[in-house]
Amino acid sequence: MKNNRYLLCLLLCGFMLYFAVPRLTVFAEGLEGIFTISWLAFALIVIAGNLTALLYSPKKSVKRRQQPRINKKSRSYY
Repeated sequence: MKNNRYLLCLLLCGFMLYFAVPRLTVFAEGLEGIFTISWLAFALIVIAGNLTALLYSPKKSVKRRQQPRINKKSRSYY
C-alpha cells in the first residue's frame, strides 16, 4: 500500500515540475533566483526521498504453510 503512495508522490512531483520549470528562471537576480533554486532543491529532495523509499522498502516475505505438528503426549506410568 505504501508503494502506491510513493509512486503517487513521484508522479505529482513530476507533474508540478512539468509546469513549473518553464516558468522558473535560475539565473534571475535577487529574491526570484533564490526562490527558484530553493524550489528546485526541495523538489529534488522530494524525488530522492520517494525514490529511496520505493526502491529500498523491505519486501513482504512469503510465509509457507507449515503442516500442523501433532503433539503426542508422552505418558509414563511408574
